[in-house]
Amino acid sequence: MVAIVGEELTEDEREVFHALTGREREPLEPCEEFWGAIGRSGGKTRAMAVLAAYIAGCVDHRDTLAPGERGRLPTLAASTAQASQAFNFVSGVFSTSPNLKELLDRETADTISLASGVDVVIRPASFRTIRGITAVAVIADEIAFWRSDDSANPDTEILRALRPALATTGGLLAAISSPHAKRGELYTTFKRHFRPTGDPLIPVAKAPSPTMNPALSPRVVDRAFESDPEAASAEYGAEFRGDIGVFIARDVLESCVARGVVVRPPLAGMSYFAFTDPSGGSSDSMTLAIAHLENDRTVLDCIAERKAPFSPDSVVIEFAETLKAYRVSTVTGDRYACEWPRERFSAHGITYQPAEKNKSEIYLAFLPMLNSGRVDLLDNAGSIVQFLGLERRTSRAGRDTIDHAPNAHDDVANAIAGVMTSATDDTPGIIAFYIRRMRSSSASPMRPRSTRQHSFRCAARTARARRMAATAFATVSTSAVLFGSSLPTSILYAAPASRASSPKESQHDCTESRPSDATVRPSGGPPSEARRCRRRAGGDEPKACEARGSPEGRRGRVRRDSAA
Repeated sequence: MVAIVGEELTEDEREVFHALTGREREPLEPCEEFWGAIGRSGGKTRAMAVLAAYIAGCVDHRDTLAPGERGRLPTLAASTAQASQAFNFVSGVFSTSPNLKELLDRETADTISLASGVDVVIRPASFRTIRGITAVAVIADEIAFWRSDDSANPDTEILRALRPALATTGGLLAAISSPHAKRGELYTTFKRHFRPTGDPLIPVAKAPSPTMNPALSPRVVDRAFESDPEAASAEYGAEFRGDIGVFIARDVLESCVARGVVVRPPLAGMSYFAFTDPSGGSSDSMTLAIAHLENDRTVLDCIAERKAPFSPDSVVIEFAETLKAYRVSTVTGDRYACEWPRERFSAHGITYQPAEKNKSEIYLAFLPMLNSGRVDLLDNAGSIVQFLGLERRTSRAGRDTIDHAPNAHDDVANAIAGVMTSATDDTPGIIAFYIRRMRSSSASPMRPRSTRQHSFRCAARTARARRMAATAFATVSTSAVLFGSSLPTSILYAAPASRASSPKESQHDCTESRPSDATVRPSGGPPSEARRCRRRAGGDEPKACEARGSPEGRRGRVRRDSAA
């Protein structure tokens, strides 16, 4: 702190300065910025509070402030509760020091007014609340953990708004934190200035907890390293974590966003999928996402979010109405609160189905869809911020875990990723989609399923027909595998409306799907074919295969299949 305010150091102090910053000499003039990557319980917040008390009470700012203007010294943190820690340290300095106590004019819950014309205030880390002030200094506490629902890079946005407030006074920006991931302003400044050739007016200090606080119990540190070495190296060792990386690149995500499209209305004849992230209504948001398949892409249609606090029952009613508007009768969600979501959605006519994948598996399945550009997202700022804030953590076993950063949220992102992946995982839904498209195409009309079933089974009496049927089935099954799962045989071969009850009828496959006499008249068809069918079935009644070549028989089968 002596070097930060521009004082000359002693030889012993210079050795400590070199050990912390990697620089040989102090700047010998007041610094513009100070950055500290210090381990937990290293005393960094208390030290900055002492520095703030010195700047607010002992430095004359009259030449930089207009007549009647009061300077501000905000202490910023991710929340007002965290910022109050440094504020309380500053209050303790003025209330216990005999020389500084007389400078204390008045004190409230969030403001310390001094006779020097400076107010020490508490502010949450937001680029909106710190504009329009004249700051003599700023304390940015735990800057590596600043999070906001309005910005994917809140530390950058806040510092961009803060620096003009310090420009007229030449005030100090003191940013301190225990390290976290290798991104953000703390890591960027560390890489740029933690070396002898860095800006002399922007010193960067880095020190583990035991170095800054020798009173810290070694057992606590050793136990933390034994439990989770990567986390302990950041918490107590002041090392940036190498196991945490950015999960989604900004340019990849933005290329999949349809700018200006915030919702897509339901379309007639379209099948929709839905995913919800339930919440109890006290802290997290409850979210809903609806999507549909369009050619080879998954299109997001609707996003609904209700931020806490709220009544869970009223939100379920609202979401159920939205689902019915999109003709969705089944919604997928996580296993939150056991049976509560299932019961509440069921009361309003919606089936709640727990997701088979956990959150990390959903995100990992969603990433290839983004990278390949096979998704169309809505222009929703909150979802973009949450996706960009996701972190990939790799455990010692090599398993990846995807989750939001500390003090952040991912409720909207979870619902979007869930509906996009559940839509592509629903193999019967995908095959049904392509069946509808092929039926609607005049270029390649598709025969009814039961007719195809009848033809395959009747033709299987010969070895050549069996090979043809096996090849056709393998071809369609292989195409289904490309969509992510095996093809159920029920998609290709629907069960007949009525099955043969006698053993004789079951001896011949073609009798299982034979039409009734009232529907198909036994006319046409080769006589030899009819005799073979009657002989194998054990009776003289004409069978469906007799009328296979008849136009009347074909029309009858089509009528029967359409009715089924």
